[in-house]
Amino acid sequence: MLTSVDTDLIRVLADPLRLQIVTLLAQETLCTTHLVEETGAKQTNLSNHLRVLREAGVVETEPCGRFTYYKLRADVIASLAGQFADLAESARTAAGNKRSCP
Repeated sequence: MLTSVDTDLIRVLADPLRLQIVTLLAQETLCTTHLVEETGAKQTNLSNHLRVLREAGVVETEPCGRFTYYKLRADVIASLAGQFADLAESARTAAGNKRSCP
């Protein structure tokens, strides 16, 4: 059965810097300082993007002294991947369907 794809989450991940952050966090848990070094983004800009990712439920935070570490929520990414897999399966099944023009 086809499920609707989470368009809000797609919008969140469509930003190139946010996608880069997610890609980095897929490899390891990082603090803001690490992410600034890896991306070259300004700290304030990076913090704003991390807030968007956190509010969307894509990342979670882990305080560690004066630093905050960010961890990717794999279940959210897996859910989105599952939605796309459902969409692809529906497209395969409907490949022979063609609506005639009036």
